[in-house]
Amino acid sequence: MNADHVPWPPEVAARYRAAGHWRGQTFGALLTSLRAAHADRTAVVGEQGGGQVRWTYADLDDRAHRIAAGLVELGVRAGDRVVVQLPNVPEFLPAVFGLWRVGAWPVFALPAHRHSELRHFAEQSGAVAVLTVDQHERHDHAATARAVAAEVPSVRHVLVVGSAEFADLAAAAPRELPDPDPAGVAFLQLSGGSTGLPKLIPRTHDDYLYSVRESARICALRPDSAYLAALPVAHNYPLSSPGVLGALHAGAKVVLAPRPDADTAFRLIEAERVTITGVVPPLAAAWVQAAARGAHDLSSLEVLLVGGAKCGRELAERIGPALGCRLQQVFGMAEGLVCYTRLDDPDEVVLSTQGRPISLDDEIRVVDPDDPRAASTAEVPPGEVGALLTRGPYTIRGYYRADAHNATAFTPDGFYRTGDLVRRTPTGHLEVVGRAKEQINRGGEKVAAEEVENHLMAHPGVLDAAVVAVPDAYLGERTCAYVVPVAGAAPTAPELRRFVRDRGVAAFKVPDLVQVVEAFPVTGVGKTSKRELRAALAALAKEG
Repeated sequence: MNADHVPWPPEVAARYRAAGHWRGQTFGALLTSLRAAHADRTAVVGEQGGGQVRWTYADLDDRAHRIAAGLVELGVRAGDRVVVQLPNVPEFLPAVFGLWRVGAWPVFALPAHRHSELRHFAEQSGAVAVLTVDQHERHDHAATARAVAAEVPSVRHVLVVGSAEFADLAAAAPRELPDPDPAGVAFLQLSGGSTGLPKLIPRTHDDYLYSVRESARICALRPDSAYLAALPVAHNYPLSSPGVLGALHAGAKVVLAPRPDADTAFRLIEAERVTITGVVPPLAAAWVQAAARGAHDLSSLEVLLVGGAKCGRELAERIGPALGCRLQQVFGMAEGLVCYTRLDDPDEVVLSTQGRPISLDDEIRVVDPDDPRAASTAEVPPGEVGALLTRGPYTIRGYYRADAHNATAFTPDGFYRTGDLVRRTPTGHLEVVGRAKEQINRGGEKVAAEEVENHLMAHPGVLDAAVVAVPDAYLGERTCAYVVPVAGAAPTAPELRRFVRDRGVAAFKVPDLVQVVEAFPVTGVGKTSKRELRAALAALAKEG
């Protein structure tokens, strides 16, 4: 039998409830309580239809109630799945809260996804509808959604924000709806795996709201905070770490950036007095470079979270001086575990680690990375690099409708095999070394790509770097470094290889090949797409 949702064992769930982690609150009930506490405070600021939208908490709650009623009139019921592919538009929040009020499950797609991914999400989830926009970044999302609906029998509706049909749905008279089970699935998030199509991750109201509450506390969010969502808001990181949900939980203001570039983000930081935002390392590097122009007042910015991929030491050291704020590293996954450096951690800890877990009940194991069947109790010695396994009150016990994959992704006793290589410090902080699958095996010598990337980024002429493997008949794999230079004269390949060698690394870690490029291909959330880099290398090899 194929399990849709693998629950926590009853005795474990009871322990999490007794500890106060799971409070029996749904997202809809949360919004109701936020309206009661902050009715007239600004909840959402965004751009829509060529103008600016500013909604209070009362406005947001009203819109969510109306959308929920309109969905029910359309025939959407509790437990139905709806693929949500919306960019950073204000309607994202009332639409999602409306779905939660119905008890329907959003399936969070990113704006960068196209027909293949959308069809997979709809088929895998059995979605009854797709919620999207008409046009965004020169792509016809409505046409893609309609094509998916024509091919996937379960999809009965395509809802387009900004259309007359959606306006009618969003104008429905509010109605009382039963609160869904807080222990039940609230939505399906997407895995961040680098091979194949993403798996679907079932998150419950109970477990996700625990993560949101603790993230808001750890990041010191308060009602006078302003969170800028620079990355695509449907992604787990800007959604909840602490993200828009953490900001709302604190009664703060959410500012939605239509684009993540420095000019757009800096304009909004200045205008809305943004206090906190989160970015991925390549975007942080671009912001650091742009800040030198000094065109905007960034004095309100208190904290810049950097996550989604490891923030190397060299970049980490530049952020505070360039942006005038505190760096907070975050490391996590849509499957659950989230780690933060704390705001009162010593600078050395903030610069050199990716944080420690949210919860004392987050169980961490660091095991032999060369044994994929390593038991969750067979840990490597303290301070050594190993593969990260975890389980806890907000880490799933299995992917949605994926029994075969779950058999290898989780240990028999419920630990999730994250695929990350980490080193644990005596304080419990984790230093992310890389991904097990991103190690380069160069003639039997293992090269951690991120280590070499950090050395390259120490060069004053390098803005960003990505190291990938290239097939080699003799060594099996060689290393190729792609480098994006800062504005001005680009360093040469021999210069960069000599620079890395002079930093005292083992000879086998010096890149065999160096390619200087203008920019990197990126994934939907802005991470460097190493899959595309490898494809580019393969094409170069054929041409050669």
